[in-house]
Amino acid sequence: MATLAIIDDEENVLRAIQRILRKKPWKVLIFSDPYEAIDALKKEPVDLVISDYRMPEMNGVELLNSLKDVRPEALRILLSGQADIDGVTSAINDAEIYRFISKPWSDEDLLMTLENALEHNALVRENRRLLELVRKQEGALKKQLEELQRLEAATPGITQVSWNEDGSIDLIDEDFDEL
Repeated sequence: MATLAIIDDEENVLRAIQRILRKKPWKVLIFSDPYEAIDALKKEPVDLVISDYRMPEMNGVELLNSLKDVRPEALRILLSGQADIDGVTSAINDAEIYRFISKPWSDEDLLMTLENALEHNALVRENRRLLELVRKQEGALKKQLEELQRLEAATPGITQVSWNEDGSIDLIDEDFDEL
């Protein structure tokens, strides 16, 4: 189950997003204080963080930057009704946000953005898992190649086996005079 964290100093925004997400099988963590969110998310893994841009204690870019250090695997979305272009640029460049959503938002667009973000995050995690698997397999293949090279050096020709189409070993060219 995906876990989302929503941080906004306006309770009505938090309730509105909570209401939109109520039918989704996601765990939703709600915070009105950015410092409380940082402390809680140090202990609680999350897949996605949505933060308001303008909050009295800390702006959304600063918050998302802090959370990027705490939860680098979580995607970050910035939400605002009055962000300036410098703020959006800073969010994209510094906090590496996944998306910027303007207030007021369309419920359908918000849900689609969140679903796409979670799907993207799942694909990134699967790619990391597959990459690690490939690295392990490459290590195993490297060891096998080293062993084949060792065997070939110790007994030349031992790794040069001719196979028939049925999987049997082709011994036609073998020298049986020694028998």
